[in-house]
Amino acid sequence: MLAKLSPRRAVRRHAVAGAVGLAMLGAALPTTAADDPQPDLTRFYRQKVAWKTCDGGPTSDDLQCGKVTVPLDYARPGAGTLELALARYRASGDKRGSLVLNFGGPGGPGVSELAHSGDDFMDLTDGYDVVSFDPRGVGRSSPVSCGDNPYGGTVITAGTDETLRDPGTVLRQLKKAAGECAKHSGPVLPHIGTVNTSRDLDVIRQALGDDKLNYLGFSYGTRLGAVYAAQFPDKVGRMALDGVDTLTESLTQQGMAGAQGQQTALEDFLDWCVKDVACPFGQDARTAREAVVRLIRSMDQDPVPTAFSGEFTGQDLVGALSQALYSRQMWPSLQHALASLVEDGDTSEVEAFATGGSALPGLGQGRQQRSPSADGALVDQDDVPLDNLPAALMAINCADDPDRPSARQITSNLGRLRAAYEEASPVFGPFRLTQVLLCYGRPKGTDFIREKVKNVDTAKMLLVGTRGDPATPYRWTTQTAKRLGPSAVVLDNKGDGHTGYASSKCVHSKVDAFLLYGTLPPNGSSCGSRSGEEAAP
Repeated sequence: MLAKLSPRRAVRRHAVAGAVGLAMLGAALPTTAADDPQPDLTRFYRQKVAWKTCDGGPTSDDLQCGKVTVPLDYARPGAGTLELALARYRASGDKRGSLVLNFGGPGGPGVSELAHSGDDFMDLTDGYDVVSFDPRGVGRSSPVSCGDNPYGGTVITAGTDETLRDPGTVLRQLKKAAGECAKHSGPVLPHIGTVNTSRDLDVIRQALGDDKLNYLGFSYGTRLGAVYAAQFPDKVGRMALDGVDTLTESLTQQGMAGAQGQQTALEDFLDWCVKDVACPFGQDARTAREAVVRLIRSMDQDPVPTAFSGEFTGQDLVGALSQALYSRQMWPSLQHALASLVEDGDTSEVEAFATGGSALPGLGQGRQQRSPSADGALVDQDDVPLDNLPAALMAINCADDPDRPSARQITSNLGRLRAAYEEASPVFGPFRLTQVLLCYGRPKGTDFIREKVKNVDTAKMLLVGTRGDPATPYRWTTQTAKRLGPSAVVLDNKGDGHTGYASSKCVHSKVDAFLLYGTLPPNGSSCGSRSGEEAAP
């Protein structure tokens, strides 16, 4: 799940990730343990980044861009290469090296995120060049895509009566869609996933000239950081992980947790909204919740026409709500957007939250076609497919997950799962249940994360968990810390919203103190309170 560091940017960008944590239609990644004999990678580790002024796309005068080259397939480094896009803000103080950021997703492009969010990290330039990158399959780095319309114009939602009556038809649609994703993604798709991205990250570390990796990861970026710690324990420098992802739960379990967290966040929003006469759902919280469910169902049956994407469905609205509920600071904007939708039929403000990740790839959003890149060179920013973020999100999640339920298992379990998901959330349950289907028929993903990412022998790492996080529940922080072992130090953020760095001054200062000066808070110490430090707008 993409961390929302700046609410202002979330509305401004019109290209945000859906907080859906979906499974992926992409091909699986070969499982490679860190201690297996490896081919000669010397030429990749001898690179140095040639920084220059950024060309095109969102940028600032202070941002510099570069690239590194990595193997397409680490098992066969002579079989092709990929270029990865990098960007940095140079250190303004005494430089102790570089600090690499990953903003989450999976599928979030680091270069454009850093350009938009640079102000949030300027304190860190007191000691570091602050660097981010577009991972393989993401942004300008061989972006994956599923094309214009991989599902034939059908909204696939596992929670519908139609799906329960005829799951075979949906499974056939998913199998056909997987072929479309492969056709439009090029040679990178079989080699996408966190295990390979972690190896890319080590090549980046060396190209930056650092003996150890200093790293700040948000949401999915914590999964990447944990995998790096398992693969390259002696290369871990100062590592902070905010909004900690699970390393062990299945996609089905993750979907249930996400539905519950988002339902709680929605109810908190509606409790706040109904206190204002401008709330489009009235002044009673119970009836407001019922009205939201009715609105979603009616829009699934009769989508609202839009100038931007053709039509806007109820599931698109669910994706927009998922994104907007990441932060209480976005509540006023969400209220205004929903009022425009309900009262005027205007989807433009809601689309500002949803565009780029609210729906499955290609669903009614006018995606442009592109030819897969065979040479692994960076693509121009204007050539990044509009569906790249959701396509990459799903590709990476499937590559990271070894579970592949059969058609018979899906068919027999779908009714039970539907009931459980709807009990968790009548709004987000059907949307999140769809993830149970999305890896159907694909090769199994790697089991490296579940089996090998544990008991790491690294320098101390700071793990930040937020009690009211709707996307990465706090229990994942404590579970992951226990799994990683004594190296993990937990900071308990007693606040709300997805991740704590941008929303809590306390978290921000403690993370910066660790990254800049090596000062760790005591394990189990806390910031703020659920009703104190971070008040609702």
